[in-house]
Amino acid sequence: MEQLNHYVEEFLNFLTIERGLADNTKTAYRTDLIKFSKYLKKLKLETLQEITRKHITNFLINEKEKGISARSIGRRLVALKTFFRFLVSERILNENITDTLDSPKLWKTLPGVLSVQEVEKLLKAPKLTDPLGIRDRAMIELLYATGLRVSELVSVKVDDINLQAAFVRSIGKGSKERIVPMGGKAIEWIQKYMDRVRIKNKKGKDSPFLFLTIRGTKLTRQEFWLRLRKHANEVRIKKKISPHTLRHSFATHLLSNGADLRLVQEMLGHADISTTQIYTHVDSDRLKKIHKEYHPRS
Repeated sequence: MEQLNHYVEEFLNFLTIERGLADNTKTAYRTDLIKFSKYLKKLKLETLQEITRKHITNFLINEKEKGISARSIGRRLVALKTFFRFLVSERILNENITDTLDSPKLWKTLPGVLSVQEVEKLLKAPKLTDPLGIRDRAMIELLYATGLRVSELVSVKVDDINLQAAFVRSIGKGSKERIVPMGGKAIEWIQKYMDRVRIKNKKGKDSPFLFLTIRGTKLTRQEFWLRLRKHANEVRIKKKISPHTLRHSFATHLLSNGADLRLVQEMLGHADISTTQIYTHVDSDRLKKIHKEYHPRS
């Protein structure tokens, strides 16, 4: 598409003169825009005015299907957004068709989700004859009950937990505080951990943190991740698992059972609801069920 290629060069000159952009960034933008131009050429488009949002979306999907990394796809979208903003500012186009396109963060590869049955297997994996097994059970129960980030989980303090009111106070990204409800099972196992394990850990008597090592110190994210992986291997869960897998499962299972998206957003501590929407991608079974139940031609 010759017209687009011409304006790409003008755009890159603009970035050099007006914006002082680094050579590496300009090279990356040129590569991304040339790929887009070649894609449009296959579609036999000849003018910029023929390009629609759908063409851009399909281009990015096509790149994803080729196995291009999420980071590279995100960069392609940034390049396209910047380019079309330039075209509008130069009055070459009247409308910026990229304004309403998704943020690059939505192209991130999502972690796997566990089924309800797999979560149950994982919860029952820690050996309860071992004090650390009781601690791990309480941690996994709390993680799945609340969708906390692992950094939030290991930073929970004793004073952050209210077992009577059934909630945990968490400080998330940007030091934002939120209150997350937790269910009966999480409350039960946290109480068991506090009564049977934590209270006997004399080394940790002065620690404000809820979950402690046998040394009485705050558990690290890495230590918990290794324990979680160990338990998953013991019950032969084949999926790649991390603490974030349980956060993802928490959100997905809530949405699958009819939870409101904005309430899930609040519990996860997402600033932007578009970030929460990525969890709806595995909810196709529920959508099919609703379609079958309510659509007159199903």
